[in-house]
Amino acid sequence: MSAIASCSFGKDSLATILLALEHGEPLDEAVYCEVMFDADLSGEVPEHRDFIHEKAIPALERMGVKVRALRAEQTYMGLFTGQITRGPKKGLLRAFPIAGRCAVQRDCKLKPIRQFQRTLPPDTIQYIGIAKDETKRLQRLGKGQLSLLEKYNCTEQEARQLCQRSGLLSPVYQFTDRGGCWFCPNAGRAELRHLYDHHPALWDRMLELQALPGKVSEKFNRTERFSDIDEQFHGEDMLADAA
Repeated sequence: MSAIASCSFGKDSLATILLALEHGEPLDEAVYCEVMFDADLSGEVPEHRDFIHEKAIPALERMGVKVRALRAEQTYMGLFTGQITRGPKKGLLRAFPIAGRCAVQRDCKLKPIRQFQRTLPPDTIQYIGIAKDETKRLQRLGKGQLSLLEKYNCTEQEARQLCQRSGLLSPVYQFTDRGGCWFCPNAGRAELRHLYDHHPALWDRMLELQALPGKVSEKFNRTERFSDIDEQFHGEDMLADAA
């Protein structure tokens, strides 16, 4: 029997690997899929990208854990600039992914992972980083999937503490409690504000996309255009400067 750990390098997936090593669970490799904005630019928040490549992967390899990095041929930009080919909106850019039905998640992350999984022996165990206090997510585990966090009674908070003690807690947890691409339509206000404040070049890339004509929708998320969020943050800064 072989065993792999799905790893986003968030607290739960890294804690899963640490528990596997601590308890002598079988582990052949950790599998990570990096979503790309375009052919050259990672979709990971820059702090998380640096943590993954400069700290976490080298640390796991020193522990004897092989890390397999996957990438899809498709990118966020490829999806964004793809044109609708049929129906009344034919010819329009597909534009921003729909929150809750994200084509980026489907084509840039899940697709290469599933392609890789088809190469594995049928009895392969897949460790999924779901904490014991995430009851609804645990109920959705499929055949061949196992949560070591549940097995060893590890909550989300305990997973975070385990990573922190091991020096493997991503810096993104300083401003968010979730993982996600820097262009994610599900990003919370704290994540977007961090991008606005600390990564203006990436923020400007999103404003450039907002300005493209011929999009099927102008909405970045369920309710707002990206330019609306930009105006809000600019207004907050002006009020702060005037105070």
